[in-house]
Amino acid sequence: MSGEIIQSIDYKDWSDFIFNKIKLAQTQTALKVNAEMLTLYWEIGNSILQTQRQNGWESKIMDFLSADLNRNFPDSKGFSVRNLKYMRAFSEAYPNFPIVQVPFAQITWYHHISCLQSKKYR
Repeated sequence: MSGEIIQSIDYKDWSDFIFNKIKLAQTQTALKVNAEMLTLYWEIGNSILQTQRQNGWESKIMDFLSADLNRNFPDSKGFSVRNLKYMRAFSEAYPNFPIVQVPFAQITWYHHISCLQSKKYR
């Protein structure tokens, strides 16, 4: 009986349906996580940008912030001085980021960094 079920066309169609649902959910989850991370990076970068403008703090503030972030979030990656500078450049390059359409948020952080590197934000 079990061999008949597995070889059944109905079972194959049904299992393909389940597999596709799982793959779709995984893709949608990855896109949502990416959008949240981009928002976080933009907000951190914007905060750095605004704080530097208001207080006249030079780039050394990023050294302190990087050290504090890495100390407070030891299991997290991405808070190097270099990455904080990218976050600042990201915020500066996209000043209206929070109101940008969804497809923009589907571009990965790596691809945004690549675009920034090809511009003046090196």
